[in-house]
Amino acid sequence: MKIIILGAGQVGRSVANALVSEANDITVVDQDEHLLMDLQNRLDLGTVRGHAGHPDVLRRAGAEDADMILAVTNSDETNMVACQVAYTLFHTPTKIARVRAQGYLDYPRLFEQGAVPVDVLISPEQLVTDYILKLIEYPGALQVLDFADGRVRLVAVKAYHDGPLVGNALSTLYEHMPNVDARVAAIYREGEVIIPRGDTVIEVKDEVFFIAAAENILSVMSELRKMEKPYRRLLLAGGGNIGRRLASSLERKYRVKLIENDKVRAREIAERLELTIVLHGDAADESLLLEENIENTDVFCAVTNDDEDNILSAMLAKRLGAARVMALINRPSYVDLVQSETIDIAISPQQATIGTLLTHVRRGDVVQVHSLRRGAAEAIEAVAHGDRSSSKVVGRAIEEIKLPSGTTIGAVVRGDEVLIAHHDTMIESDDHVILFLVDKRKIRDVEKLFQVGVTFL
Repeated sequence: MKIIILGAGQVGRSVANALVSEANDITVVDQDEHLLMDLQNRLDLGTVRGHAGHPDVLRRAGAEDADMILAVTNSDETNMVACQVAYTLFHTPTKIARVRAQGYLDYPRLFEQGAVPVDVLISPEQLVTDYILKLIEYPGALQVLDFADGRVRLVAVKAYHDGPLVGNALSTLYEHMPNVDARVAAIYREGEVIIPRGDTVIEVKDEVFFIAAAENILSVMSELRKMEKPYRRLLLAGGGNIGRRLASSLERKYRVKLIENDKVRAREIAERLELTIVLHGDAADESLLLEENIENTDVFCAVTNDDEDNILSAMLAKRLGAARVMALINRPSYVDLVQSETIDIAISPQQATIGTLLTHVRRGDVVQVHSLRRGAAEAIEAVAHGDRSSSKVVGRAIEEIKLPSGTTIGAVVRGDEVLIAHHDTMIESDDHVILFLVDKRKIRDVEKLFQVGVTFL
């Protein structure tokens, strides 16, 4: 697939890194020559220096025969103009644009083909907001990812002392919960992946990924770790797009406080929010945190635009007694460095965004993609088509399907019914199949499994 990425910022670089390893023809456009040189030195791709919205620049990048344009510059307006140019002059089939300003997103009619022709809108701030909301909904979860319109969820938790399943084989999970069906998709132990079997024993500090119907998630979590009480008191650091959206979504269900360092912005946020207590100050100010009873805070979430501020304030909040701390971190190199005993969850906007982009790059009928483990693993939702003669999966039990190594089928959604995968589960046409890949490099093999042969009409 020939793809032009407009913008070599954090999102553009992350997407390029993810796609270039999958035999795609990638060209990156940016005005910063140093960023482009760095990409060319590290990755096998083309670069073009210039303004992403200019017709001549797009032509030099190969827009005349490109399959897709990903407009992810830091300018909403540039992204929208680039999609308009690609549609009008080059008839580019798929146009994806990052749009951050809520003022644009509030008017979806702007992005119809008769107006600004954007096929897929990406709002990283909204994706990150949704990501954090799920973490707050499920206390103790490291990741919560939706499939099949939220009917199935993939959840990552860390196994702790006192969890009923810790020290026991996975097969006992079903004995503990005879009426709840779930499947462990993968276990990470000290950074190494373990493909789970019935006799696999869960150990303390294992990172366990499991799949279950949405209504059963809390029951399964209680088997893997001592359940935390529902959160009540939340303290948000940063009143930007993410901070405001989080407060607005949470203030009717939780006691929310928000710290903003800019006095004018703090006043504006206080006027727009109804129940949130807005504080003007520095989230890394120890006296302010103590004043606001940080020791009684269930979640401290730092979502400013500055990685260092987020890391320092989250570490301070943890030291002062906050039960759980999260920090938004843009630099990928920082994420693994800080997610430890001090910072419970490091949130990467790139990882939250990239899955949405990958959904539209995958071959076959792939309707959902989530990037996991800093891009090394993936979870995908693919739709099975055809019949036994034209498909490699339809009409077969899971044990008959030749899955690539390190790939597991976690669940099958058939209409409104959620079937947790077992060895004898049959795949039917139009089933939505949720798979976990510990090695993203196997994605092409998985895509081929779900491609329909020429005999199918």
